[in-house]
Amino acid sequence: MKKTILGATTAILLLAQVPAHAAGLTASVGQTGESTMTYRLGLQFDFGTNWWQTSVGRLTGYWDAGYTYWEGDETSANHSLSLSPVFVYEFNGDAVRPYLEAGIGIAAFESTEIEDRDLGSSFQFEDRLGAGLRFAGGHEVGIRAIHYSNAGLKNPNDGVESYAVHYRLAF
Repeated sequence: MKKTILGATTAILLLAQVPAHAAGLTASVGQTGESTMTYRLGLQFDFGTNWWQTSVGRLTGYWDAGYTYWEGDETSANHSLSLSPVFVYEFNGDAVRPYLEAGIGIAAFESTEIEDRDLGSSFQFEDRLGAGLRFAGGHEVGIRAIHYSNAGLKNPNDGVESYAVHYRLAF
């Protein structure tokens, strides 16, 4: 397990060295379906590319490297590190630009248990869907659903979801 966390930490640190067109810092708070609180910090590095730019909007994206604390009692708290490419459809606007996002990445959990769920392995896939608003000046607020599962690579594969609100500051 320590090797998995060390590997994920190394990947995040290496990603932080890659020159980015724009970067951001995100803080979020959420809850699982079983009422476990989640607290997440993330670094984002924009792809720096736009696709299908029209009068309605554009497709773009970013790399997201995150740390999540899964609150629990003394025996059930957990930590995870994740890395995910996220694709964003951003609608046009001057002061406010609504967006939709989706991504699939990887995550490493300290423990394979969260609440009464057995994830089966420390290695998990991270699937996400979100929506929000980007404001002039680099601020963003949004909602996000993130699902973690090992995709049946190991049993059991109970999986877990976190539903969160987030704030992002671009710099």
